[in-house]
Amino acid sequence: MVERVRGLLRMAEDPSVTDAESQAFTAKAAELMTRHAIAEAEARAERGEEPDAISRMDYTVAGVGGHGKARVKALADIAAAYGCQSAVRGNNSENTERTIILVGTVSALEALRMLMPSISMQMEASAKFMSSAHVSDIRELRNYTRSELETERKRYYRSFVRAYGQAVAERIREFRARLQEMATHDGESGVTEGSGQNGSVRGAELVLRDDVNRVNEEFHKQFPQLRKHRPERTHSAAGYRAGYRRGRQAELGLETPVTSGRASTLAEGE
Repeated sequence: MVERVRGLLRMAEDPSVTDAESQAFTAKAAELMTRHAIAEAEARAERGEEPDAISRMDYTVAGVGGHGKARVKALADIAAAYGCQSAVRGNNSENTERTIILVGTVSALEALRMLMPSISMQMEASAKFMSSAHVSDIRELRNYTRSELETERKRYYRSFVRAYGQAVAERIREFRARLQEMATHDGESGVTEGSGQNGSVRGAELVLRDDVNRVNEEFHKQFPQLRKHRPERTHSAAGYRAGYRRGRQAELGLETPVTSGRASTLAEGE
């Protein structure tokens, strides 16, 4: 499964593919990783094994200043949707790189390690395109100075990125919840008295719920006294609306059939 995901992501990042193909490959990869995590939890519960181990991952975020802070917020929201907690090192307005420190289950961190670069690529491409289009539109309304246009571009871009991450995170949570519901319903419909299958499905649901508590406990053990960073002062209502809309529409494999060229071929070969 991991090799299939890596293959999809390599194709998603291939400069020769179209934007639609790139999103489709990332979509299928995200779906496979999410379904795999749920299936693994069910299997561990059925075998009576210990839940997935809790670990830590440091992820460097590209960009400096306000752009970097916006990317951190977006990726932290997406990581939280996978059940992870995050702290940030170097998250200020200086021209330095920053690092998201993620605490979560091993399977969640593995999924994020593979998916975040491709999701970031889609997010960046959309943000750049939409902020440029926005600046072109407002330039025609009145005579803005070059400085004013650049300020508006930054405000729009950062608001777009933060909203995009929030929307993607919402969709991931919704999809994971649906998968758990489907697993529970399948177990209940196929169970016979005394078979124990229904108990294993409920056990998987409890394991997933317990993961959240174990992650929180480990996170606060590692970071007992975190400082809260200041909220972003720059905001563009237009950028936020556009980013949220794009994030809700982005191809993430959340029950969306992948039908483009190589993606459909690879999916059939699973």
